[in-house]
Amino acid sequence: MHLRKITLVNFKNFESQTFDFQTKINCFVGDNGVGKTNILDAIYYLSFAKSYFNPVATQNIRHSEEFFMVEGEYQINDKVDTVVCSLKRGHKKVVKRNGKVYDKFSDHIGYLPLVIISPADRDLITDGSDIRRKFIDNVISQSDNKYLQTVIKYNKVLAQRNSLLKYFALNRTFDAINLKVYDEQLMKYGSVIYEKRIAFLEEFIPIFKNRYEAISNGIEKVNLVYKTQLNEIGFLELFEQNLERDRVLQYTSSGIHKDDLTFEIDGYSIKKFGSQGQQKSYLIALKLAQFDFIKKQSKVKPILLLDDIFDKLDDMRVTQIINLVNNNEFGQLFISDTHKERTENAVKITKQPYKIFQL
Repeated sequence: MHLRKITLVNFKNFESQTFDFQTKINCFVGDNGVGKTNILDAIYYLSFAKSYFNPVATQNIRHSEEFFMVEGEYQINDKVDTVVCSLKRGHKKVVKRNGKVYDKFSDHIGYLPLVIISPADRDLITDGSDIRRKFIDNVISQSDNKYLQTVIKYNKVLAQRNSLLKYFALNRTFDAINLKVYDEQLMKYGSVIYEKRIAFLEEFIPIFKNRYEAISNGIEKVNLVYKTQLNEIGFLELFEQNLERDRVLQYTSSGIHKDDLTFEIDGYSIKKFGSQGQQKSYLIALKLAQFDFIKKQSKVKPILLLDDIFDKLDDMRVTQIINLVNNNEFGQLFISDTHKERTENAVKITKQPYKIFQL
């Protein structure tokens, strides 16, 4: 699978532009602010029907315009597929494949597997548990749509339970039987999610450790630790234990929606004790492991986006990453960088076909 070309209309800073791509490596170079990352985000949009960088869909429309459209033409085995994402102000987003509109965006997830590595990934280390759970769910969902649908159902029931708790507080009433109905549904969906996450991490963690070792030359040891309340107690007991707390807080304070990952380097928190270079290497290894996992599950090499990847990495770590690309494990690759010479020198080492776009 590879992206043959992309057309952007009123997407972020692009009025109307088409890019034809090389099957292996494509590089966007230029000063900050010219739109390099925006092109990568448009490619991401075609896989996930949303921006990686801006959750407010209308803010991806070019200033003073009424709509945006991103169209991608993909070579998938012996056929050509066209995917279009568009949004008009005041209307719902539309995603089409070969002219047919998707009823649910979630049905599209996993069709065009993709992994992005970006400075924005630092949020995985610095932000709350929500973003790390989304990381787990994103990786599993690209090769398991049933898992994605289960997460969607769990979150829908969770929102209903929270609404009921707010209703009870507002009306100074309480009905444990009504609440129990939601508890049982959360247990049903949550148990599936919990088991899937456990199985995923058992397979994923060794892949991640191998990737980090390759990037760092084995200088440090890293680990991922899964934190979940379900290791200690069952779902229904957990809800019963926290019932009074939920009534006071007016939301569901326990469950798999509180799961987290702890990032460790040499046994310590990488957030507190990791250098900037170590943190970046950690995140790159995490994303390359994501690539490996999805490739294994889907039997397809995902598209790989490297946004400003060379910044804050020393020469040794850059060389290790380029060597990983050089061994033909990857499919199509998109790179953004501010230094044309640095990028061209790096991709020449791979001896793979490449194309450079000067913006």
